[in-house]
Amino acid sequence: MFSQIVEITLMNLRNIPSRLGSSSVIVVGIAGVVAVLVGLLSMAVGFSRALETTSLENRALLLRDGSNSELSSGMDVAAANIVSRLEGIEVASPELYVIADIPKRATGTPANMVIRGMRSAGLEVRPEAEIVNGRLFETGKNELIAGVKAVAEFEGLELGSEVQFRASTWTVVGHFETGGSAYESEVWGDLAVAQAVFRRGGSISSMRLLLADPALLEPLAEQIQQDPRLDLALKSEEEFYSGQAEDRAALINTFGYSVGVIMAIGAVFAALNTMYSAVSTRTVEIATLRALGFSSMPVVVSVIIESLALALLGGLLGAAVVYLLFDGYTASTLNNASFSQVAFDFAVTPELLRIGVTWALGLGLVGGLFPAVRAARLPITVALRGE
Repeated sequence: MFSQIVEITLMNLRNIPSRLGSSSVIVVGIAGVVAVLVGLLSMAVGFSRALETTSLENRALLLRDGSNSELSSGMDVAAANIVSRLEGIEVASPELYVIADIPKRATGTPANMVIRGMRSAGLEVRPEAEIVNGRLFETGKNELIAGVKAVAEFEGLELGSEVQFRASTWTVVGHFETGGSAYESEVWGDLAVAQAVFRRGGSISSMRLLLADPALLEPLAEQIQQDPRLDLALKSEEEFYSGQAEDRAALINTFGYSVGVIMAIGAVFAALNTMYSAVSTRTVEIATLRALGFSSMPVVVSVIIESLALALLGGLLGAAVVYLLFDGYTASTLNNASFSQVAFDFAVTPELLRIGVTWALGLGLVGGLFPAVRAARLPITVALRGE
């Protein structure tokens, strides 16, 4: 039986060039499904990666108790100073987190961008931050440094440009990178100046803490929770950004799979139609093989293998297209938790490519199974008469 399967399968595959037009319907249809599915899923992976790579193991975030974002958080300097003096904290960076409208390059329409006010300690708690163009802002001046993704996504953040916020003019004096994290979608300036411009008095939104040891996080969080003077909560950056990424990534994944299923239905019908046509044109040929002693099973298997081969070709084509066009492509979306735009790179990972090819093979199997069974069950005498 194995030798029969090999012989019939090789014959079917050699005949594919004679059915190039109909066979290409399967290849192109499945390639489209894989390209769209993997492309959308790579968006979710890229968004999650941008947020999750923002965290460091020994860095924690202090927010007002009950707040799930820096935008909704707030604390006074006195409370922040109490926490900053706790044992085990190496560097404390009080920060102001505000949102401002600035036009996007792609559309020209205003979108939310994060302005983060900080002191020099803000760079100390972020050792991954690196000035790649220009210089750091100076204390007491209306100067900004912009993340490289913010520069790519928003207008007017080129080196030396002037930006208007709340009737005040700021000068962009530098650009920075943070290894592709969400920080690259922000602009940073002096804390005191930001507090004055945005009328926040002496209040801050959050505080970044660099811990001497990651194991100190839980004891410090418990100590802060039990202090009656503080209405604050300490959490790891990993926990914070994972929570922010979860909802948006889930939405993108749901949308991606929904679109993929709709397209997959069309691709399956295209495969069914193509394979039924291929079987019907070879009815006499299949009947002759069975009359010569070939059993039904090799016929079924050979038709399925042909369908899988075309589906695999389509899957690889779709995977190649989406990898070449979208891997590393920069886009931005609204982060509902922070109410700001987060720029990120599409990430076409090996896992997503595996998912795409698996989908392609699944579609090929479904598309080839029923025509294969029909070919095997057709009575030999009827098939030989071409009916």
